[in-house]
Amino acid sequence: MRKHRKIGLALGGGGARGFAHIGVMKVLEKEKIEPDIIVGTSIGAIVGGAFASGMKIEELEERAYSFLESDLYASSELKAMGEAESGAEQRLSSRIQNYFKTKIRLASALYKPSILPMSDMEEFVSFFIPDIQIEETIIPFRAIATDLKNGECVVLKKGSLRRSILASSAVPGALPPVEINGRQLSDGGIICNVPAQHLFEEGIQAVIAIAVDRDIALCSGLQTAMDIYVRAGEIQGFHLEKYSLENANIVIRPKLGGIHWTDFSRSKELISLGESAAIDSLPEIRRLARSIAPWSLADNIKRSVKRLFVVRPSGNG
Repeated sequence: MRKHRKIGLALGGGGARGFAHIGVMKVLEKEKIEPDIIVGTSIGAIVGGAFASGMKIEELEERAYSFLESDLYASSELKAMGEAESGAEQRLSSRIQNYFKTKIRLASALYKPSILPMSDMEEFVSFFIPDIQIEETIIPFRAIATDLKNGECVVLKKGSLRRSILASSAVPGALPPVEINGRQLSDGGIICNVPAQHLFEEGIQAVIAIAVDRDIALCSGLQTAMDIYVRAGEIQGFHLEKYSLENANIVIRPKLGGIHWTDFSRSKELISLGESAAIDSLPEIRRLARSIAPWSLADNIKRSVKRLFVVRPSGNG
């Protein structure tokens, strides 16, 4: 009898671009590939945590669309920031308002630890993630964060699922750090944007990694000190990520172009682009699937029973 090989899913950070993860996971589900463990950074932790806790892919997709129609999103600073950065056609009055809002945000960052209010992010996470402990997820799950004091990468595998994901998603400058067990934690993408290597540390033999960060080839005009600073961060992140993905069996990179990390209004397009990228990778995915022993009946029964008792978020936080 062929030995069962464990498969892991590594979901990378990238803000709104991470909704492309849903499209990739739709294809994996059709191919009957269910991971033994999921590790996520930032938006990858949100999508991965929702799925690991028992939310089906079609539910997750519907929730992504309903979020855009919710009062929560309509009144959020996240939406305002996305509209300012999206580059979409706007009325002159809207462009002027967004220009001044952007300047005010940047100025406020000099006196506060973040541009966005933490309450917006807390409500966003609660919209997708049930109020449970990480240990209670149906599929084992890990969230990746960065300890701002000692510079270490932190793998969160115990405690509140929502708070762990909040820490993993605390983009530096945009959101304040989250304190967990005396540590000041921020976005895992500072050190590890696509946490493939952590799956190998968990004893996983086959890894599928999904990267949704900005294409390094895309570079707009470098006119200000902020432009240069951001570009330097992109280059640094690209090379760190390249190193972390060296041993992944499959790396899927949806072609997301220049979609901004705050532009959640393009969720439907992002999910579709993720699905297209996974379809393009089907030959590799199927080869990997053939190398993996079928899920045991006992595992399937165990997961099905756990799904019956999962507590899902209500949709309003």
